[in-house]
Parts: sequence; C-alpha cells; structure tokens
Amino acid sequence: MSGIRIKDAAAFLGVSDDTVRRWLSSGLLKVERGGGVTEVDALSLAALAREQAAQPADPTKVGRSARNRMVGLVTRVISDKVMSQVEMQCGPHRIVSLMSTEAVEELGIREGKLAVAVVKATNVIVEVPDEA
Repeated sequence: MSGIRIKDAAAFLGVSDDTVRRWLSSGLLKVERGGGVTEVDALSLAALAREQAAQPADPTKVGRSARNRMVGLVTRVISDKVMSQVEMQCGPHRIVSLMSTEAVEELGIREGKLAVAVVKATNVIVEVPDEA
C-alpha cells in the first residue's frame, strides 16, 4: 500500500488538514505509517473520495452505455462561424468541448444552461435535457 501526505489528501477531498487528521483519529480514514511520518492510506482515501462525490442526477433520463457522464453548468461558449468551444463546470471539474457551432445552436447551449458531458476516450459529447 502507499500513503498520501495529509495536506495532499486534504486537497484531494477539498477539506482542511485538520479535518483529515480528525478523520484519521476517528478511523474514518486509515493511517499509513512509513519512516516515522503519518500518512493517509491511499485505498481508504480513494474509497472516501468516491463516497463523498456528489453528482447531480442526470436530467436527460436516457439510458447510455457511456459511464463517464458529468452533470454541470455551461460556463462559457466561444463561437465562430463553424466551430465552438463549450466550457462546463461539473462539480470541481472544468470540462471543455469543441463542437460545431451548428450543434451549439441546435441544442440551445448557452452560459448557465444545465448540460451533461459524456466523455469517451478523447471526445466529449455534450447533451442537454429536452425542455418539452
């Protein structure tokens, strides 16, 4: 097993160093000791990160084989005649997609709109819920 420094564990979880220390003391996270340094057990950190990951419900209500779907808000759209850059904030993650301006217009993608980023390999597909 490998250990993660307390300050790095705190950064991964978006909490303070003191919170990580309290979680270590309470047993919520496992301690990894090596060379006299207290570290967080990487597997217990990964498990806690997964448990705490809050993802809004997918509003599209459509079954898909792609598992990497992130619900978020469109934060920026830069368009020219042919192509557009769409930026989304999905929890702590900034997702950027390049797509045709025609697709942006058809989907009504604009800043502040709820959307779903679907990630497959190096492609990002953005879906929006039907407002009907």
